Amino acid sequence: MKCMKCAKVATFHITDIERGKPHEYHFCDDHARQHLAPSAEVADKQTMSDIAKGLIGTASESIQEPASDDQLTCPVCHITFGEFRSTGRLGCPHDYEVFRDELMPLLENIHESTRHTGKTPRRAPRDPKQQTMLIQLRNDLKRAVAAEDYEMAARVRDKIKSLEIELGR
Repeated sequence: MKCMKCAKVATFHITDIERGKPHEYHFCDDHARQHLAPSAEVADKQTMSDIAKGLIGTASESIQEPASDDQLTCPVCHITFGEFRSTGRLGCPHDYEVFRDELMPLLENIHESTRHTGKTPRRAPRDPKQQTMLIQLRNDLKRAVAAEDYEMAARVRDKIKSLEIELGR
């Protein structure tokens, strides 16, 4: 791709938000420096990496403590929103309700809609309450094993087996 202001190869691809809408710019090193630097004399004295480090530094300084959204936890699977953000995976169907306010903008951004209009998997659970119970029991089993309470783990394992048989697995 070529620079928008000259015929050199564009090595910097910058997206600016102007009046709420993103605008993409493709510049060579010299024109990127002019675009990012506040004045011409600063642009001559700084390299592009210095300007980029300055921009990144100011952004990371403003994000010092975790947001309160990261502290939200699902009561069923005990996943936090921070864990979801780091892994990209939700723990159970209830997470969509618990993290609704945070997920809606993400889903709209990614899928351009928040309503499912496609097919559903054939093996989707028929009874969501039993599926939720199964998720809770599996989490209880993990906790019991971690706490070395093997008697409790055996009881929970048996409940899981009976519930899976009931669901037809």
